[in-house]
Amino acid sequence: MSPLANRRFLKMHGAGNAIVVLDLRGTSIRVASAEARAIAADAHSRFDQLMVVHDPVTPGTDAFMRIYNTDGSESGACGNGTRCVGYALLDDPAMARPAENGCLTLETKAGLVAVKRVTDRSFTVDMGQPRLRWDEIPLAEPFPDTRRIELQVGPIDDPILHSPAAVSMGNPHAIFFVERDPDTFDLGRIGPLLEAHPIFPERANISIAQVTSRDTIKLRVWERGAGLTLACGTAACATVVAAARLRMIGRAARVTLPGGELSIEWRADDHVLMTGPVFLEGEGSFSPDLFAGLDG
Repeated sequence: MSPLANRRFLKMHGAGNAIVVLDLRGTSIRVASAEARAIAADAHSRFDQLMVVHDPVTPGTDAFMRIYNTDGSESGACGNGTRCVGYALLDDPAMARPAENGCLTLETKAGLVAVKRVTDRSFTVDMGQPRLRWDEIPLAEPFPDTRRIELQVGPIDDPILHSPAAVSMGNPHAIFFVERDPDTFDLGRIGPLLEAHPIFPERANISIAQVTSRDTIKLRVWERGAGLTLACGTAACATVVAAARLRMIGRAARVTLPGGELSIEWRADDHVLMTGPVFLEGEGSFSPDLFAGLDG
């Protein structure tokens, strides 16, 4: 039997991004890719990201997080999920531990992430510094200026989309800026083609963004390993950084996604702050039947 059988989980969302939070502190259990896919496939535990909380690795941190996409792959960052973990570690009766001033320091494979409560159900996450060099994002070939890279969809003389910005927020993003409503593009068809484009050796999140004013952006996202999503916090962060680099906006904006709004600020110290809501839908436990016959 899988060690995840009968384990309790929280079902949450952040701005529509479906999140499952699983607490494995005090154990040596690791979630296998096949187990993550099985959890995502079940209606009771369907997620965009699975946030697995482990014991701290680095002294002074509160927990280590592993982040899984629906296809079982791991991600280095998930802003919406991190806010949900912040809520769980501060408020959930089974998970909460004492924390000073509603602040936590969490760790992922991409680095340290600070989380601070703003209101009862709103949190700010310090997503760290964006990575802008082609080999840090990473891209498969050198681009001296990642504000615009050579990539397009459609005919050479009349592309549907072209010249995206490339940014990493702990995971790679390509952002296409457009003049019309992002909803008018078939991102469900375009997204998977571009996610796996050879220019992205680690695959990429694909976003279509419309700057609607100097401090507002409308955004749709095809999330690497998850597909179309109602919200993606790292994509919102990457989009604000990219738009600021192109002088389309200042260094802060309200980003509207299908699932809700996020406030993003790219501070002068180069850190990107994301503020947004969390919602607790309920809790459950994994049926042993979910994991029957899995090889891992």
